[in-house]
Amino acid sequence: MSDEAMPPPNRMRLRYAGRCRACGSAIPAGTVAVYQRESKTVTCVECPPHSTPTASVAASPVAVASPETLTVVELEQETEHLEVFTGTAGASARREHQRRKEKRAAGIRDKHPHLGNLILALSDDPQSTQAWAIGARGEEVLGQRLDTLSERGVHVLHDRRIPGSKANIDHIAVTAAGVFVIDAKKYQGRPNRRVEGGLFSPRTEKLVVGSRDRTKQVAGVQNQVSLLRSALRDAGWEEIPVHGMLCFVGADWPLIGGAFVIDGVRVVWPKKAVENLLKPGTLTEQTARLVHGLLAASFPPA
Repeated sequence: MSDEAMPPPNRMRLRYAGRCRACGSAIPAGTVAVYQRESKTVTCVECPPHSTPTASVAASPVAVASPETLTVVELEQETEHLEVFTGTAGASARREHQRRKEKRAAGIRDKHPHLGNLILALSDDPQSTQAWAIGARGEEVLGQRLDTLSERGVHVLHDRRIPGSKANIDHIAVTAAGVFVIDAKKYQGRPNRRVEGGLFSPRTEKLVVGSRDRTKQVAGVQNQVSLLRSALRDAGWEEIPVHGMLCFVGADWPLIGGAFVIDGVRVVWPKKAVENLLKPGTLTEQTARLVHGLLAASFPPA
């Protein structure tokens, strides 16, 4: 299509970083730029909107306007070429396990140059190191199950980094029912909600798995839910619900019942998590794909 036949470009504040099709300069997310919807390219406000891009710079797709400003046809056009790297479940936990394992091995070999390999062969990694491998396996098992839902309207992101933090989000799923933050845990024992206090002391709820208090895991999911709500609010999607789930993989769940909610966080096993994701809701497929792309940019792979 010639420049003369293209619809007039619009200025907008970019949700994702882009690159100017005219001068090739990088345009950070949050910058006001000229967005050409037909070609899905951006131009600096200082550059002519229909300049020919430099040969060395390829035009970059950028974020789209809020869905309420677009028709269904426009939404389909916007999402047609939207490509998102979904991430690798358990990747950062695997890396941390390997880092700790190699650090321990190097320390033992330095301290015992002649017997280091023998010591390593006859000893196990400490529990704190093994826990990372166990956690990674839990994320991988759940991630594989979530990936099978792509054709059923479930858009998944795995192992996403929280900007400004060393922490990560195990899984994010966008469905017709909203956005789900899913923290995968591989613990032994039966998950239970324990209520304490009430009459003469403050009523508190604790998450107990086996005999261990795991309540801090609930607070971690609540924080992740808040971060995603903030990202959606900044994008003008504050009406989209965000749900938090703790999914215990391989725990001692009862044959009947077992799932519960504690402080707004759903505590489930993989099959029950899938049931929640497949519940009906108000998000259209086009909007879900746009939200998926926004969250992928806001929370990059860890």
